[in-house]
Amino acid sequence: MTSTRSIIFAADRSLVIGSRQDISDALAASFGSDGLVLTEQDVSPDFFRLATGLAGELFQKFTNYQIPVALVIRDFSTHGERFAELAREHAHHTAIRFVHSIDEATDWLNARLAT
Repeated sequence: MTSTRSIIFAADRSLVIGSRQDISDALAASFGSDGLVLTEQDVSPDFFRLATGLAGELFQKFTNYQIPVALVIRDFSTHGERFAELAREHAHHTAIRFVHSIDEATDWLNARLAT
């Protein structure tokens, strides 16, 4: 993975989102950075089950602390229609963005830095 400026890649920091405590740990690791990149491998299956609230809590905390998050998911529909709908709703979100590749994630985060 290519590191750009101070973008944090969850895999590089051994960050895995499987619980609410993991969200706090990821947030702490991301303070002072220009954003966090999470892939499908960096989140537990509960993340994709929206009823657990795990995704919502991550989005809320990172948005509150103004740390952008790019979620790399090759095929949104793999995780169900509700999840795919959530991904589509965030197509132009200013803080949380679902993308299909690491390059797309870093491009979006770098574009945020340029403005």
